[in-house]
Amino acid sequence: MRLLCTLALAATAGLCHAQSTAPLHPATYVHAGWAQTTGGQGGKVIRVTTLAAEGPGSLKAALDTPGPRIVVFEVGGVIDMGGKSWRLSEGRLTVAGQTAPDPGITLVRGELSVAAADIILQHLSVRPGAYGRARRSGGDHDGITTGAGAARIIVDHCSFSWATDENMSIAGPRFKGATPDAWRESTSHAITYSHNLIYEGLGEAVHMKGEHSKGTLIHDNANRILLLGNVYASNRERNALFKGGAWGAMVNNLIYNPGGKAVHYNLIAHEWLGQPYQVGKVTLAGNVYRAGPGTVERLPLFTLGGAGDVELFEQDNLALDRHGQPLPLTGRYTSSAAQIVPVREPYLPAGLSWLPPRELEKLLPLVVGSRPWARDPLDFKQLSDIAEDRGLHIDDETQNNVDGLPKRKATQRAFVEADWNLADMSPKAGWQSLFMQVTK
Repeated sequence: MRLLCTLALAATAGLCHAQSTAPLHPATYVHAGWAQTTGGQGGKVIRVTTLAAEGPGSLKAALDTPGPRIVVFEVGGVIDMGGKSWRLSEGRLTVAGQTAPDPGITLVRGELSVAAADIILQHLSVRPGAYGRARRSGGDHDGITTGAGAARIIVDHCSFSWATDENMSIAGPRFKGATPDAWRESTSHAITYSHNLIYEGLGEAVHMKGEHSKGTLIHDNANRILLLGNVYASNRERNALFKGGAWGAMVNNLIYNPGGKAVHYNLIAHEWLGQPYQVGKVTLAGNVYRAGPGTVERLPLFTLGGAGDVELFEQDNLALDRHGQPLPLTGRYTSSAAQIVPVREPYLPAGLSWLPPRELEKLLPLVVGSRPWARDPLDFKQLSDIAEDRGLHIDDETQNNVDGLPKRKATQRAFVEADWNLADMSPKAGWQSLFMQVTK
């Protein structure tokens, strides 16, 4: 499927490869991984006409509509979810945030929870926040999570920050069914998170467990998970965490300023009581990890905890401290007999290759996150902080941004169906036309 990927890149073998002579425009394709889906293609077009949290013309009403559908926007601004979790229980859905007028669509004070199949979400910003609540008071939010029933999901070019649980997570039941194969089919599977900007998970905020600045959790037995071309910044842990028996791949991600853990794997023994341990599968290829001001000294790229073995394919990854010196690629934080088992063959979707890691800090900041042609000022600041090594681990959204949750002036613009390719929700004039609008 066609998805906006990058500037000054060309598509090769289904992923992005540098093309130094290309003009500055996005004109590439992204490998959808195991999540082979067309979302709501061929369904009704539903127009979002209000920033109200619920009711006629709202995004919530469009998400709740059954049947195949493509959600487009005739409004731009902030949608206040009022502390709620919106459960996406109706599949065959495409949400095209790229169609909104500037400043695009930002969701605050809530989370998205996916519990259906065949869903594509693009160009949204989700910023849950602590919004003044007492520390450890409960009511924590992910930015987005998946659960039972989630399969063939693509979350592409979105921005997630200030979650009080994980910013961007993959969950579901651990042991539903009689066999490990049944477990894998009953929990989240075939999910691609691509070209997202994931930063500043809140630490000592409302989570009842206390410190909870986390990037991405991939829950036990989740499988066919692809994290492709994302930027993780200033999340203390879970950049990402693969739990027991999870199978997934991280390709061409940039991880900046983790705290105590970058990528890690952990099968937690007491959570698997009475169940046969399953071997995890993790592929790390072409990623960059760069320590920041909050990173513990000599932190490896990948660490093993807990009680279960993990098969690890590791190739072409770059791990550097704040002075550009190499850091360890692997380590452990367990005294158990669990082992990192090196393997020769990657666990990857067919046809997926990767860019050299030295290209990432030049290319990814141009394209990750929501609406890079009209960059949200919060995302712009975060990318600047990454470039200048100014990362912070924060407990409240006002710490690194005195205004707190964003307030944007509401805008309106009619959606003109003739301007868009409904098959993939790309502009008929080309993605470069969106950048040209900004420069006029």
